[in-house]
Amino acid sequence: MELLERFALGDREAFEAVFQLFQGEVYAWIVRIVRDRAAAEDLTVETFWKIWRARGRFDPAREFGAWARRIATHTAIDYLKRARRETGLPPNLPEAPLPDPAEQRELHDAVRRAFRALPVKLQAVATLALIEQRPHAEIAEALGISRAAVKSREFRAVHLLRKKLSLLGWSHAT
Repeated sequence: MELLERFALGDREAFEAVFQLFQGEVYAWIVRIVRDRAAAEDLTVETFWKIWRARGRFDPAREFGAWARRIATHTAIDYLKRARRETGLPPNLPEAPLPDPAEQRELHDAVRRAFRALPVKLQAVATLALIEQRPHAEIAEALGISRAAVKSREFRAVHLLRKKLSLLGWSHAT
């Protein structure tokens, strides 16, 4: 019997092996969404508890990684809803150099505020699509929505970000 079949039947040793195989992937996926390594560690454990409890619904003929990412995505979104925390931008995000460091800092803060103001579902898609540059198909599978819905949410997120930045006086930055 294969590892995933044993896991689906409730074999604890199989679950431990699955955990060892996939914890890094699940952790990396969650970090992409929540942008907080410490929170991602806790959410990875929470995700695997959810995976264990949902093992009876897992089809061993399907890809485990995609199923785990879907559970991880929902866990991360629930966390963002609870925490309403700021989603940080990576420090290496390319941006046009501004002559004044104070102005550059103000723009960065404005982008962070605008990003934080997005609805959580749009924020998750924007993080994965715009910052992490993940493929639409991967995002759709993780969120359990269509690729068209991902594109729509990405478009709405960009529109809302531009609108918010414009209201903050940064229309030249978009």
